Amino acid sequence: MKYKLHTGARLLFGLAFLIFGLNGFLKFMGVPPVTPEAGALLGAFAKTGYFFPLIKSIEVIAGVMLIANLFAPLAALIMAPVLVGITTIHIFLNPAGLPMMILLHALHGFLVYGYFKYYKSVLIKKAELF
Repeated sequence: MKYKLHTGARLLFGLAFLIFGLNGFLKFMGVPPVTPEAGALLGAFAKTGYFFPLIKSIEVIAGVMLIANLFAPLAALIMAPVLVGITTIHIFLNPAGLPMMILLHALHGFLVYGYFKYYKSVLIKKAELF
């Protein structure tokens, strides 16, 4: 049962970021309305010319990795700062997107919990070489 739930969470989380990442390139979904403050920030990100393509590429690659179950613990780890960055924009500048972010954080938390045995080796207080 746990395996099926974890697989479902992995597929939903991966699919969400695959779709949102591809939408950044292909523009097949409409852009939801944003507050003026969020619009100013997102406009500044867009003016850099590299920020959105970089983030959307990471979303697509990690989404594919999760769906294909290839390096899935790494993909979940890579998505953590992206998820936090998007969430902080919604918390402080555009609260309309918070319900979706809560769902994505729940899925991500469930994934990380399931993959915890893979993260244990890097959670060492003081590492020694050789």
